[in-house]
Amino acid sequence: MALRALSTFPSLPRRFTRRDPTLTVIHRNPTRSIVCKSISTSEWTVSLSERDGFAAAAPTPGERFLENQRAHQAQKVVKKELKREKKKKKDESVRKVVDTSVSCCYGCGAPLQTSDVDSPGFVDLVTYDLKKKHHQLRTVICGRCQLLSHGHMITAVGGNGGYAGGKQFVSADELREKLSHLRHEKALIVKLVDIVDFNGSFLARVRDLVGANPIILVITKIDLLPKGTDMNCIGDWVVEVTTKKKLNVLSVHLTSSKSLDGVNGVASEIQKEKKGRDVYILGAANVGKSAFINALLKTMAERDPVAAAAQKYKPIQSAVPGTTLGPIQINAFLGGEKLYDTPGVHLHHRQAAVVHSDDLPALAPQNRLRGQSFDISTLPTQSSSSPEGDSLNGYTFFWGGLVRIDILKALPETRFTFYGPKALEIHVVPTKTATEFYQKEVGVLLTPPSGKDQIQEWKGLQSHRLLRIEFNDPKSRPASDVAISGLGWISIEPIRRVRDSEPRDLEEAEHEIRVCVSVPKPVEVFIRPTLPIGTSGAEWYQYRDLSDEEEEVRPKWYF
Repeated sequence: MALRALSTFPSLPRRFTRRDPTLTVIHRNPTRSIVCKSISTSEWTVSLSERDGFAAAAPTPGERFLENQRAHQAQKVVKKELKREKKKKKDESVRKVVDTSVSCCYGCGAPLQTSDVDSPGFVDLVTYDLKKKHHQLRTVICGRCQLLSHGHMITAVGGNGGYAGGKQFVSADELREKLSHLRHEKALIVKLVDIVDFNGSFLARVRDLVGANPIILVITKIDLLPKGTDMNCIGDWVVEVTTKKKLNVLSVHLTSSKSLDGVNGVASEIQKEKKGRDVYILGAANVGKSAFINALLKTMAERDPVAAAAQKYKPIQSAVPGTTLGPIQINAFLGGEKLYDTPGVHLHHRQAAVVHSDDLPALAPQNRLRGQSFDISTLPTQSSSSPEGDSLNGYTFFWGGLVRIDILKALPETRFTFYGPKALEIHVVPTKTATEFYQKEVGVLLTPPSGKDQIQEWKGLQSHRLLRIEFNDPKSRPASDVAISGLGWISIEPIRRVRDSEPRDLEEAEHEIRVCVSVPKPVEVFIRPTLPIGTSGAEWYQYRDLSDEEEEVRPKWYF
């Protein structure tokens, strides 16, 4: 029998020796013999107390339970520490995008630098050292912003969605990457959409950028809509379109940064919903984010001293898409939350992405839109090349040098009304001679593009889309809008309204209009419900009957 210690035999004779525990000891007895073999020290270390018989007894079940509980608690502590370290590393990687330790231009958000005069963020070395010495780098505006504030058109964004002409210091993808941290942040998102380019600037996949954060939808530039427009109709139209896009928003606000209409309602909604979170102003490039922030600060300054102080160093406003090149932090709330002006999301499918930087001002309407209507009675004098008949079939519209619309099938009473910037003139020619006319007049009558260098690089209208527009009741409302991303839209009215006359009844084959729209690649063309603008919009617009469930989940709109 193998034994652990000699102490298990208390009755052994005194002459038993323990000088060398590695030896085998034999006690001789005339009747029997007992063999005791000690265990190697490498297998078991025998303490003096154990050999002398003073070791503790085997642990009880209660002690084993306590020991297991302590081990479990220690394991939980280790897991908690590992989780905390992992979260800390993640937060550090996320915060790199909005690192406020790097001094940036308060006008555009570009990091300040003193090496490249032509790059965003440049400040002369003397000014930089002086401001740094007095801890005033946050009050510095770069040379590019100073030029932009004086009307210079200086682009800085290139790549897919960027702009031709000028130097390109940052790509559209790099700017988009600066917004990627928002999906991990707990923030309140204020999303801006341009009413003139509603479809082109909507950012339908905005959830990819902001995650599950709550969104307040703000419609900008409503002061550009024609006179007499009923905002009740516009608000209901926006909510209907937004609901179909399945973008869950808290509320919808119609605003004008120029007249401050609706801005006070946005300020109240932000104060109500921010709940300790930072507020981010988000939107496509050139929808008016910086102008909206300036209007918001001006409105909030009436009752918030922090916002009043923030007005001194506010983001720069410019007609150049891509003015803001980095997140601009603004201390605008008494509670300590931050307001961020973010770089615009640059979309490759808008007209601004295909024209030269010198032509960008021509795409931005400056005054109220006034529709230019065309029907058979407004066509130019008939010539030998003019198509026969009393309708617009066989005619082509050129909207500057950016859009071509061939009328394939229309009624004699059909009217096309163009809404967009005044700088783009509209020309009507027979389709037979349209291609020759475009090649001859592009850059001359048909602008943009403009300038010899731009015309040489111009690739033409390569994208063609055949549109088939069906309508049921031409007497009550226009058929639909054809929206050109980044430019404006065309309202198609199957039977133009003539005062003191009743529209005729149509045959079944006449309930259709077909047109072919040609634009530069990759500009997109949208068909949408007609926007109810002007005094006539309130006459034909119909509000949809809502169920109690729809009324409850439908976002409210404010003006």
